[in-house]
Amino acid sequence: MFVHSFNPILFDFGIIAIRWYSLAYIFGIILGLSYGKYLIRKFYFHENVKPHHLDDFLIWIVLGIILGGRLGYVIFYNLQFYLQNPLDIFKIWSGGMSFHGGMIGLIIATAFFVKKNNISFWLLTDVLACVAPIGLFFGRIANFINGELVGKPTDIAWSVIFPMYDNVARHPSQLYEALLEGLVLFIVVNQIFKKNTTRIGYPSFLFLFLYSFFRICAEFFREPDQHIGYVFPNISLGIILSFITIVLSFVILIKINKNDFKKNN
Repeated sequence: MFVHSFNPILFDFGIIAIRWYSLAYIFGIILGLSYGKYLIRKFYFHENVKPHHLDDFLIWIVLGIILGGRLGYVIFYNLQFYLQNPLDIFKIWSGGMSFHGGMIGLIIATAFFVKKNNISFWLLTDVLACVAPIGLFFGRIANFINGELVGKPTDIAWSVIFPMYDNVARHPSQLYEALLEGLVLFIVVNQIFKKNTTRIGYPSFLFLFLYSFFRICAEFFREPDQHIGYVFPNISLGIILSFITIVLSFVILIKINKNDFKKNN
């Protein structure tokens, strides 16, 4: 058993504080950008997506993820509260981001960007699928440090007590998600990307499907949001949203197979 004692704030200078949650986004984006440019240089030398496109796309990524993630949390998870406290919508440093909202925001940003630059949507999303688990990994580690999104009670040897939540030993569900949605997802999607030399779109499909599947698995070890609870018996909102994205992933797969997208070789 481990007693959680991490401080969500790394440095506090009075006027401004540096939080682990913010650093997770910063490092996730920086490492993801560098790795994405490496993938483009190595595997896209005949394609119209070039490394400099990711530099241009960076601001779109940041806006898509942050605006979409925050608005997704506001709409999906706590709309009534934010309607009564609209200024709290801007307090991102307090936590409250939705993966599904961030995904929608990023898809919209990507659609506008590829149209503006006349490049392939699926080629770019395949690269994003390879790098996104990096950000997810750091994000879940930050959730653990913040002592949020806690797991269900358990007596397993690696259980964790989160004193800011209660004094009950719980599953470190944030670390489960870091492992599944971060490390495992990164390995699988990148292996498919590197071995799949002709067809495009499959890494995008696989990322969305596996993330949703892993998220559903993790939700059974995680407490539902206190202000929401279970939507149906033992079914959280996260499970419902992930089921929707699983359906969406197969819509993408059908579209990929129907159009038979191929890389230029």
